[in-house]
Amino acid sequence: MTTQLPPSRDWDDAFNNMGHVAGSEKLPGQWQAEATAYRDATQGWTCDIAYGDAPRERLDLLRPDGPARGLAIFIHGGFWMRLDKSYWSHLAEGARANGWAVAIPSYTLAPEARISEMTRQMARAVARAATEIDGPIRLAGHSAGGHLVTRLICGDSTLPSEVLGRITGVTSISGLHDLRPLMHTAMNDTLHLDPIEAAAESAALQTPHPGQHLTCWVGGGERPEFIRQSQLLALMWDGLDTDCRLEIDGDHNHFTVLEDLRRPDSPITRAWLGT
Repeated sequence: MTTQLPPSRDWDDAFNNMGHVAGSEKLPGQWQAEATAYRDATQGWTCDIAYGDAPRERLDLLRPDGPARGLAIFIHGGFWMRLDKSYWSHLAEGARANGWAVAIPSYTLAPEARISEMTRQMARAVARAATEIDGPIRLAGHSAGGHLVTRLICGDSTLPSEVLGRITGVTSISGLHDLRPLMHTAMNDTLHLDPIEAAAESAALQTPHPGQHLTCWVGGGERPEFIRQSQLLALMWDGLDTDCRLEIDGDHNHFTVLEDLRRPDSPITRAWLGT
């Protein structure tokens, strides 16, 4: 029997979120305006806490009004090449309303840093934030940030054991968990992924630390590759002493899937906080 293989995929199109969402070129300005307005209107911010010596090794921390129930950390996306913590402050709203402190770090972007270095930076950022707030730690990340939070609970994580032991759940929102296809995109001129790093930085090809709780959350209206990437990690880690959950959220696209993090009672906020 002869099997007809599918044609080669257009990997640039597969990862092109903005090209498939009308008006998306306006979104970064909108995010930054909403984030600035929320910071200006909210008490409890400590901004630009250093977790290293590089200029972008800084994090913002928002404390709740009373004692913190724990520390919720959000790591931003942008294909490891764009954006920073200042675009996402408003996404702390739902977690803070539930009594959680929220940390949002920046990290050095490509081409100045390789993805493997960003993974190590995020371990340092989480460890630094953990010195500020006691209690459980809940990680969430979007897109490239979804990659980074899942890498933090892999067996080769550089997180200190005492910090790793405080992590009670990870939510990867539209995360990228198999980086090998990115070698076939134009953006790899900036990322400089090679086969060794692409495999080493793919959470789907790694073994998680035992006893983890993972939610892969993705919008039902996203590019099929992002849905596949979420399905892949949930399948690969299921059975590896990891509690895995896959949530395909309505018809949300790659950007609207984040909006309900502002609501304290939304399903995505509850997934992040484990409530």
